[in-house]
Amino acid sequence: MKIYILYLVISLMCLFSSNSICQTAALNQISDYIDIINNKKIAVVANQSSFIGETHIIDTLLSLDIDIKYIFTPEHGLNGNYDAGEEVENSIYKNIPVISLYGDKKYIEDSFFEFFEIVLFDLQDVGVRFYTYISTLHYVMESCAKNNTQLVVLDRPNPHLQYVDGPVLDMNYKSFVGMHPVPVVYGMTIGEYSKMINGEKWLDSGFVCDLIVIKIKNYKRSDIIEYNVPPSPNLTNLNSILLYPSLCFFEGTIISVGRGTNLPFQIYGAPYFNTNFIFKPSPNLGSKYPKFNGQKCYGYNLSEYSESKTHLDKINLNFLINAFRQSPNKEQKVFFNSFFDKLAGNRDLKQKIIEGWNEDKIRKSWESNLVEFSLIRKKYLMYD
Repeated sequence: MKIYILYLVISLMCLFSSNSICQTAALNQISDYIDIINNKKIAVVANQSSFIGETHIIDTLLSLDIDIKYIFTPEHGLNGNYDAGEEVENSIYKNIPVISLYGDKKYIEDSFFEFFEIVLFDLQDVGVRFYTYISTLHYVMESCAKNNTQLVVLDRPNPHLQYVDGPVLDMNYKSFVGMHPVPVVYGMTIGEYSKMINGEKWLDSGFVCDLIVIKIKNYKRSDIIEYNVPPSPNLTNLNSILLYPSLCFFEGTIISVGRGTNLPFQIYGAPYFNTNFIFKPSPNLGSKYPKFNGQKCYGYNLSEYSESKTHLDKINLNFLINAFRQSPNKEQKVFFNSFFDKLAGNRDLKQKIIEGWNEDKIRKSWESNLVEFSLIRKKYLMYD
């Protein structure tokens, strides 16, 4: 009765809520997975985005007397207050140990599995290869498979479902920002992606995870979702999320992408550009050590870019190409850093930009690999 009453209350909250995520994501599925975890010892993979209606999933499950033994958390931590790349420390939440899966150990250690029977995974992904939550998903699936433990993935919306674009990862450049042979934008929810990891035997030694994916109800691939809770500290609104596949390449260059400002992943620039738009990075919650800290940067403001929605069908490479071409010879020689090839998933993209290829020519070089990937992807899609 307690479970039914809470489910009814949350359902009514979302019925009258303007929050479109509330109406489509994990909230609607409590009745679909509560019987799986009820009277079981569980672990939960979660972060600050793991909300059911107005309540964090951990608090919701505790109110239902679900026995949570451990909380595991990805990059940025349970509260989303760690910088990109910053090692996340273990902690405690309501007497439950919170174990970091970002740092030296990115998987769930075997010794933990004696304490729980099921792992519940609830992270808001953004559908981009170098966004590390799908890498955390991989290691969680692998850990569960090796320890014969069921994984329940609560699917969530993805703002980049409408297209597939970018170079497919060359596995010689495999890293935590790219673990699978997929393009930069792969056009799948995290639930669909988990099925693909299983189906394509991408786990270590061909392991297959005992996987249940809880579908999003009443969800279509064309739906545009607003995010009340940022999925990570520097993706603060829908515009930054939509620009992320195009602008994140700058993380592998000398160009600032607005970390240390109130518009991260919505602006870009450098001290040597000659433009009218000016910004000055400084330490903040999302970036303790921003690029060009305290320096005046000139660049471009894309904070209203998503209003046209024209970029939803492809990555915009011209931001990167034009920034390289605008850079003086001295800066061009050091424009790309060692991280760029990991983001691109190959060394070809950097070389083609240096050689002067335009966006259309570069895009054509991806076509055959994208066609091959699309055939794989098609097998795992769950939504129209």
